[in-house]
Amino acid sequence: MSGKLKEVRTRISSVTSTQQITKAMKVVSAAKLRKAQDAILRMRPYAVKMTSILANLAEATKGEVNIPQAEARPVRKVLIVAITSDRGLCGGFNANVIKQVRLLARTEYADQSIRGDLHIMPIGKKSADAFKRNDFPLILDFAGMFSGLSFEKSKEAADYLKTAFADGRYDRVVVVYNSFKNAATQILSVEQFLPISKFDDDKKGASTTQTEFIFEPDRETMVAELVPRILNTQFFRYLLDSNAAEHGARMTAMDKATDNAGELLKELKISYNRARQAAITTELTEIVSGAAALSEG
Repeated sequence: MSGKLKEVRTRISSVTSTQQITKAMKVVSAAKLRKAQDAILRMRPYAVKMTSILANLAEATKGEVNIPQAEARPVRKVLIVAITSDRGLCGGFNANVIKQVRLLARTEYADQSIRGDLHIMPIGKKSADAFKRNDFPLILDFAGMFSGLSFEKSKEAADYLKTAFADGRYDRVVVVYNSFKNAATQILSVEQFLPISKFDDDKKGASTTQTEFIFEPDRETMVAELVPRILNTQFFRYLLDSNAAEHGARMTAMDKATDNAGELLKELKISYNRARQAAITTELTEIVSGAAALSEG
């Protein structure tokens, strides 16, 4: 019986230590979430409006100004940007992105995958580790971008994508990431980054009317200046969304883990008390039996 009591005490100590860790991780994630949430909430309206302007600009200058990033061509080579986190313990945050990329490889881009024309650019160590075990050609130059995330790092990745598309190395660039809604909700999103597609007004809540632009100095100069900047902003928005969503997912996961540890502790303490009471009852029974035996003798 003493062995069972010791085992239960060990488990109680272990669960208590785990609960303290999950509580601490929840507090840390909550602090990081506030900062990341402020960043994406400030950035998102600007990015959405810039994306709207980009689509209208591409439509308004169609046939008049050459926009390399808007060139639609047969989709032979595809690059999927898979944005995850560097660390785990955030529920299904990373697994959902990885599963979605593999689903795209089996369905929409199955032909490209079979030919070896489907490449993956992981951002975040979790996606890099996951896809290293597959047969997909990888671009690992930007896997560690979340270690000191900044617009400059994001711009380097966006510049690479724009150049690769303009050079014909890829005919389509797709981004798979988690969009931040609130601390408890992350939305798995798949968006076409290149070529520039028609802006989805219904999803973004923008006006369905096309804006007429007055260009100053001229269309060519404006397009050459604006399009790269808007694409840089759009890509940075993907990263900020994913960063905020990660901290929200981890905070939620650690909160649930803490609650589960609390429930388990209750069960273990009840089990311990029952075992201790049984041990006491056994000892009392032995004492009474011994006393009875002595009195009879």
